[in-house]
Amino acid sequence: MSRNITGKVVLVSGAGGSIGSELCRQIINHRPAALVLLEMSELALYCITNELRETLAEDGGEVPVEPVLGSVQHRGRVAAVLRNFGVQTIYHAAAYKHVVLVEENVVEGVRNNVFGTRTLAEAAVEAGIEDFILISTDKAVRPTNIMGASKRMSELVCQALARDHPRTTFSMVRFGNVLGSSGSVIPRFRAQIEQGGPVTVTHREITRFFMTIPEAAQLIIQAGAMARGGDVFVLDMGEPVKILDLPQSMVRLHGLKPFLVDEAGRPEVEAGDIPISIVGLNKGEKLYEELLIGEDPHPTDHPRIMTATEGSLTRAELDGFLERLFRACQAFDVPAIRQVFTEAPLAYRPTSDEVHDLMWVASMSGTVDDGPRMLEVASSKD
Repeated sequence: MSRNITGKVVLVSGAGGSIGSELCRQIINHRPAALVLLEMSELALYCITNELRETLAEDGGEVPVEPVLGSVQHRGRVAAVLRNFGVQTIYHAAAYKHVVLVEENVVEGVRNNVFGTRTLAEAAVEAGIEDFILISTDKAVRPTNIMGASKRMSELVCQALARDHPRTTFSMVRFGNVLGSSGSVIPRFRAQIEQGGPVTVTHREITRFFMTIPEAAQLIIQAGAMARGGDVFVLDMGEPVKILDLPQSMVRLHGLKPFLVDEAGRPEVEAGDIPISIVGLNKGEKLYEELLIGEDPHPTDHPRIMTATEGSLTRAELDGFLERLFRACQAFDVPAIRQVFTEAPLAYRPTSDEVHDLMWVASMSGTVDDGPRMLEVASSKD
């Protein structure tokens, strides 16, 4: 685990997030020369910086922790950070990951996930970074939502750069849900139980892979250390968990009795203490997630980490899609963004033709004489 860390200057983007912050906690244990925290949330950056410095003070560690406010979308800022701190390893965890929020904020999701990744990855190449590890998601596999499609596109960015710039070792690590993250169902179920219910589940048959945050971060570091360039690593998440089983178990652990209710709120069986209601799938949500696009994963030296041979694009092919995507974002043309994702080799198949982006919906609800309001606003250069 120390190959990309010990004695090196390491940068974690999205350092204040669930995965990013845990990566930071584990990285300082391997004594990097310095740890640079890149984060656009002031509060998140403040919290993780204080925590790491307190931990180091208690342990007698002397690792410099450098908190940097900024977004991966800002090319000049990113390039200056890599140059001024002499960064050697990057763990790129910065992304918008909440499926429904990205469905409702498509342009910002694409700008951050796709173009933020391209900006940071290209800056890494220019700065001569040794290792670049992209934290990806199972939702990038045959995506049904914008978030998953944007993360698969970000994988393609890293794959293309890996082919053209072998001096920087690019790798991607793909895994499922992590327990206790900011978007996890577990804290929401707990809060609903403590409020007396109902606990809301989207579908009776929905399943998800789960892993603890420390376990995921450890495997990310180990996978990155095994990379040779362009690798897509897949973490062994075990068997998928049926989501409906989770709140029932949690209710029983509270010493209470769960019971299912129908759409009208009537008990389906004998009533208990905490009702569980089925509310329907969210926007862009799948019944089940997958970890592989292809069908032939290969083992690695670690029993919990596999490597996958996934399709990729040349830089010229990729740039064609990215140029169209960039123009669509500039024009705030959400249907055009969806069209690019549909035509690109992402296997993107949205769950419906309906556009959920809140700004787009608001713009379409009224028009001005020369066209939809959103297009008029977008023409003023955002």
